[in-house]
Amino acid sequence: MTIRANAFPEATQWSEGERCAMKKFCPLLVRALPPDVIFIADPEGSIMGLGSAVGPQFVGNGTSEMRLVGALREILAGGHLGYEEIQGVLKDVLTLKLEDGKSNGISESLLSAFLIGQRMNRETDRELKAYCLAFDELGPAPVADVRSLTHYGEPYDGNTRYFRSTLFVAAVRSCYGESSLLHGVEWMPPKVLMLQLLQFIFQVQVRLKEGVTEEQMLKFMGAKTNLSLHQGKKIIEAEEVGFAYISKREARPSLYSLIGLREQIKKRPSLATTEKVQQFIRAKGRESIVAGFYHEGYEEPLLMLMKRRDVHSGLVVKGEEGALSMTTRLRSASTSKGLPVNHCSGFRSVGIESACEMDGVSRQSFRLEVNAMDYGFEPTDTPRTNRSVSKNIELGLAALRGEKGPAYDRIVLNAGIVDHLLGCDGAEDVSLALERAKEAIDSGKAHKRLLNYIKMSHKVK
Repeated sequence: MTIRANAFPEATQWSEGERCAMKKFCPLLVRALPPDVIFIADPEGSIMGLGSAVGPQFVGNGTSEMRLVGALREILAGGHLGYEEIQGVLKDVLTLKLEDGKSNGISESLLSAFLIGQRMNRETDRELKAYCLAFDELGPAPVADVRSLTHYGEPYDGNTRYFRSTLFVAAVRSCYGESSLLHGVEWMPPKVLMLQLLQFIFQVQVRLKEGVTEEQMLKFMGAKTNLSLHQGKKIIEAEEVGFAYISKREARPSLYSLIGLREQIKKRPSLATTEKVQQFIRAKGRESIVAGFYHEGYEEPLLMLMKRRDVHSGLVVKGEEGALSMTTRLRSASTSKGLPVNHCSGFRSVGIESACEMDGVSRQSFRLEVNAMDYGFEPTDTPRTNRSVSKNIELGLAALRGEKGPAYDRIVLNAGIVDHLLGCDGAEDVSLALERAKEAIDSGKAHKRLLNYIKMSHKVK
C-alpha cells in the first residue's frame, strides 16, 4: 500500500474507497500499531495524516536494524538499491535465529517489507545479482572432478499438480557422463494471496499443503537428505551414481532461516528467483545451469545471472507450473497470454564464429518453443500427481524400469532436449540425444543409478 501510494502510476494508486478508509481509520491505526509497522505504512509522514510523526523519526534499534531502515526508506519510495547496499543489509540481518535459539533482534516486519518491496519495485539487474551472490563469500565451493556438471534450479515450492521429472532425468543423464546437481528444500511456501485473504478475514492460520519437491521424493525413498557439500561432491564423482541433491538447509542455513518469514508474507521475494541460480558445488569440466520460470519478464534476468556465474551454457525453461518439466501434451488453443509451456531461452559457449558479448565471451543464443511431436512423441496429457509424493515416485520409477507412457516420454524428452540445447558432447543431433536417453532407461542403468544414490547417501563420509 505504501509503495502504491508513493510510486505506482496514477491509475494504479489508491482508489477513492481506499483513501476514504485510510482517512477514517488512520488515527486508530497510529494509536494501535507498533512503531516499526507505522514506519512501513508511512515512512515520510505524508500518508496517514496529521499527527503521524512516527515514520519520519523512526530509526530502528541497533546498527543492523538502522541500516535496514535506511534501505527501506529508499524502497518504500519506489527506489532501488546498489549492489553493496543489498549485500550489506542481507549479511547484517541473517540469520533470523542465533545458535543459542534466541532471535537476532531484527524486526520481522521490517525485513518482510524489505523482501516484498524490492519485488514490487521490479528488481534491477544489480539488485538480483546482489541477492544471487551475497553468500558466495562463505568460502570456496567444493570442486567435483567431473567433465560436465549441470546445476538444476527448480522452483523451491514444488509441483502441486503435475509429474515432476527432474530427479529421474538426472539419473538418466548420469548414465552417459552428464553429471547433475539438484538443490532445493523439503517445503517452501508459494505465493497464495487468496489464502492470505482468508487468514485475514477469519483470523486463522492455514498451512497450504506443500508441492512435491526432490527432497520429499528422496526422503520418501529412504535417501539421506542432509548431505554436506563435500558429501555431495563425492557422490557426483562416484562412477556408479553421478548426480546429487543438496538441501539449502545444509548449503546456506542463513537463507534457509527465512522460510518461516516467507510463509508469513505469502509473496515470492527476490530470493525465489536468485536461489535457482546457485552453484553449491563446482566442476573441473564445463558447467551449465538450467532454471525454470513462470512469469514473463524473468527469463532474461535469470540468463543474466547465469552469465554472471561464468557457466559455459545456460537454459531457462517454462515447464508446467513454472518448473523444468517440458510436456508432450498439445498446446491449448485457448492459450493467448504470455509465453507458452515448453518455451526455452538460453546460450552456450561456442567458437569464434559467434559474436562476442560485452564480457568478451563468445556465446550462441537461442530462443524456441519445443514441440514434442517434432521429435516423434505422441501427444499425451501430463500425469497428474495432485501433491502426492508417492504418486510422483510411482510414475518415475515405473518409467525408469522401462514402462512406456507419458512419464517415460517426459523423462526422455527433458533429458535429450536439455543435452542438445546445452551443447553437451554427443548431443549435437537431437535425435541421437533422445536415443541415448532411451537407452539409459531401457538398459536399466538409470534405475540402478537412482538406487545407488539412495544407498550411497547413507555411506558417504
